[in-house]
Amino acid sequence: MFQQDLQPVGDSLALSALCAALPLLTLFVLLGGLRLQAWLAGLISLGVALVIGVALFGMPVGQAALAAFDGAAFGFFPILWIVINAIWVYNLTVASGHFDVLRRSFEKVSPDQRIQAIIIAFCFGALLEALAGFGTPVAITVVMLMALGFRPIKAAAVALIANTAPVAFGALATPIVTLASVTSAVSDDPRLTVDGLGGMVGRQTPILAVIVPLILVLVVDGRRGLKATWLPALVCGGAFAVAQFVAANYISVPLADIVAALVGAAAVVLLLRVWTPADVLTAEQAAAEDDEVEDARATSTRRGPNGLSTTVTASTGRGAPAGGGATSGPGGTSPGSRAGEAPRDSGADVAKAYAPYLVIIAIFSIVSIPAVVDALAKEPFTYSFAWPGLDITNPAGDPVATLFKLNWLPAAGTLMILAGVITAAILKVSPGEAARTYVKTYVELRSAIVTVMAVLGLAYVMNLSGQTTSLGAWLAGAGGAFVLLSPILGWIGVAVTGSDTSANALFGALQVQTAREAGLDPLLMAAANTSGGVLGKMVSPQNLAIAAAAVGMAGREGDIFRKVIGWSLGLLLLVCVIVGLQSTPVRGWMVPTS
Repeated sequence: MFQQDLQPVGDSLALSALCAALPLLTLFVLLGGLRLQAWLAGLISLGVALVIGVALFGMPVGQAALAAFDGAAFGFFPILWIVINAIWVYNLTVASGHFDVLRRSFEKVSPDQRIQAIIIAFCFGALLEALAGFGTPVAITVVMLMALGFRPIKAAAVALIANTAPVAFGALATPIVTLASVTSAVSDDPRLTVDGLGGMVGRQTPILAVIVPLILVLVVDGRRGLKATWLPALVCGGAFAVAQFVAANYISVPLADIVAALVGAAAVVLLLRVWTPADVLTAEQAAAEDDEVEDARATSTRRGPNGLSTTVTASTGRGAPAGGGATSGPGGTSPGSRAGEAPRDSGADVAKAYAPYLVIIAIFSIVSIPAVVDALAKEPFTYSFAWPGLDITNPAGDPVATLFKLNWLPAAGTLMILAGVITAAILKVSPGEAARTYVKTYVELRSAIVTVMAVLGLAYVMNLSGQTTSLGAWLAGAGGAFVLLSPILGWIGVAVTGSDTSANALFGALQVQTAREAGLDPLLMAAANTSGGVLGKMVSPQNLAIAAAAVGMAGREGDIFRKVIGWSLGLLLLVCVIVGLQSTPVRGWMVPTS
């Protein structure tokens, strides 16, 4: 048996906490300072955590290794199991050509670039975040905005800023699932579950959702854009916020972003049936008025998320020169189409383009029925067991939970495979092509797979060896002031790692332990880590690199960074205020007590 020690280094809490911070500092320096590849930085930092845990915190070598394997296993299942299969479904739509149909359907909603930014970057980006996350929304929406005539740096800024409010519930709530796992392992608070944490985050990020669309139209067209299109921005943000709150608290945490994205988009579409802006900002007008000087390239082959190839075109967003010959959609070009014209998609093709998302919603809605949830939570569909070989107690002598839940059938990733099979049938993708696409998805994600498993292994070693406990006890010295620092800690974690999931794995347990020592609400502090973290996405080196590569500005990440850093810090300050008020009687009623 291994018992955690609060201050094993020199019998000093401060010195022990400093040593415990070394794995995190290593990760931050390697990623943010030396710009090392994420997978390599994760493995090196995991090695540092193992050395610190064994040499300084006294954890037996065998148990330290088992803790790393436990974390890596959780990193693959359920986290990567969700991500891999979600991106596979997206890849099926690309392989069949229906992703281009989807993009063209968005273009027909409005020719106004300000409204296109709301629908594509915010609503459709949120849908992509819900299904895949991990940089996918930024790369894909940037390509779509470029295809609609947005200048490169503006498209990148819009996509990055939009990728905020949905992040906490991204990849079918993978950050929340991770947060629930690491926090429940260090606290017996019954609220630290996926539903409890998702509900609390759903009382914070919707406030951001109301504001972000307003910022988008401001970025696209300045004060004139805000004055002309504040109504659709507010309608979209308000509808998204209400739907996200309701879904996260009363329907399904994994479905929160999917529901919110569809409701937000529907609200804008319905508004545009009865209202149009007095002045429409077309692509041609925006180009003429834009003061930025960018080298225009007729055809730009760029790399999307995880190595996905994305080539900007005027008609499809992929594969031909902008403004050049159109490529046919799944249904082919209609007889009346001429060269240089965009294909006219049939109603059947448009329906098929939306079908994968409707299938996903239907499947997850069915498995969210209480009777179905109860049935699938039992053997043989779900197995729960203590991770073999781990026998650990906390400094007080109480056992530390090391439970691993293998819910192989009801897991979100498994449900995504079912959705993928149905999608392949609807889109008429052959079994062989679907299988090749699945293998290709693993190949494209190989570095992300190593990164996530390494970071989760690092988090588990820190948590189980007592490193996180020492850090939490030391930070608790800030007392009530920690409530304002909590979102900033999440922001730092995401800004460096590029992932809200990774930041929750690194700091989730720390937030809860610090809250316990400082007399704060652990549910509020854990949720603040995620809500503050979502604002670090737009300034993380990984996301900046994805956006820069997608718009053909590789090496000019600094230009994009300067466009978004102010918004990131301003919204972070807002979250700090929200969390601070929620810790007081002023807004304390927003925090569930049971």
